[in-house]
Amino acid sequence: MKNLLDKLFFRSNNLNEIRNSIKNLSLKTPAHKIFQAINSFSSLSEIRFVGGCVRKVISNETIDDIDLATNLEPREICEALKKNKINFYETGIKHGTITAIINDYKFEITSLREDISTDGRHAEVNFSKDWKKDASRRDFTFNSIYADSEGNLFDPYNGKQDLYNGEINFIGKPELRIKEDYLRILRYIRFFLKYSKQKHDPEIVKFLKMNLDGISKLSKERLIDELRKILDVKILVKLSNDRISLEILKIIFPQLKNFKIFLNLNSYAKEILSRSDFIFVISLLIIDQTDNADYFLYKFNISKKDQKRIKIIDDFYKDKLTNTTFSESNLNRIFYFKGKEALIDILNFRLLTQKKLDNNLIGLIKSYKEMNMPVMPIKADNLMKRYKISGKALGDKLKIIEEEWVKNNFQISENQLENIFKN
Repeated sequence: MKNLLDKLFFRSNNLNEIRNSIKNLSLKTPAHKIFQAINSFSSLSEIRFVGGCVRKVISNETIDDIDLATNLEPREICEALKKNKINFYETGIKHGTITAIINDYKFEITSLREDISTDGRHAEVNFSKDWKKDASRRDFTFNSIYADSEGNLFDPYNGKQDLYNGEINFIGKPELRIKEDYLRILRYIRFFLKYSKQKHDPEIVKFLKMNLDGISKLSKERLIDELRKILDVKILVKLSNDRISLEILKIIFPQLKNFKIFLNLNSYAKEILSRSDFIFVISLLIIDQTDNADYFLYKFNISKKDQKRIKIIDDFYKDKLTNTTFSESNLNRIFYFKGKEALIDILNFRLLTQKKLDNNLIGLIKSYKEMNMPVMPIKADNLMKRYKISGKALGDKLKIIEEEWVKNNFQISENQLENIFKN
């Protein structure tokens, strides 16, 4: 009896915390302005928080985006926002989504809807006034929880309880939900790794594997966006130990090869990983001294800046490592010509892929992090006056001087300078 009372007391406290957190989400962000605009539009209009932000409040996570659902149609949403002088743009008005912008906040507002037909990527929808119908078209029970600005929950599929129990339950028949949008295969893996306290359900795993061919229908952008969420540094170790999730992930992304890196990490490697971003984690997974990284970059849409960052690490480790690879002269060269971030990436990559902790590398990372980018002291104007040189000849000499200066720990003597101009 005591255990039962303890559980009830815990739930009561938890519900109060959830209610207060949702109230704060409304009051401490401009969300309250959206609520006021929609709720005052008519006597029947209503808006609620939905999906990820509610799920994260319940599981006590950081809220990084706010989604809202309303019984108004898109045209009416636009009218309500205009009336209240709230900026917005029509993100996906065909599917009922408007993005409102207040200060630095973006709010995705979506009309209640029901799916008429789906093809594994997109859905044809009808707008609705029925909150239960809108909930029934969502993927997992804990993504179909709604909350008003006072923190009152509408949870038609008991998603809150599933979160407490660590159960990943589809709404309705799993195979049907997967075939509606094949991205749900990856979403299942993400939510399983993040929230599950149970083993994989063999029936669900069977449906996931049976429908893997459907992944080919999805855009590369959607796949990478979901992969970015899966490769959260907080769940990489769990992923590396989850045979089923790994098997599915490697079929979809065969270039992700090096998950063994995340097993048996030492404390320093864990600390590096905790501060790492998606691009560095991808580098760890795809760089293997073959053309594997090149193929991944060719296949998936990653920004030019991020491609360049991965390629710098890849090119460094494609070369045979020698006694001079990590010499001061070589590292200075990378630091100056490729930048501080590139050099730190290269050294962190080495630390995470070595079996033994290398204290010398740790010292180098600390040293380069504290170092300011050196400025070459030799200027073109001075050389022109001193040596009566200009044009291409001057440019060539400047390159030689710069190389010599970098090689000599960012120092160059008068004798070295004279020798360069004698040759």
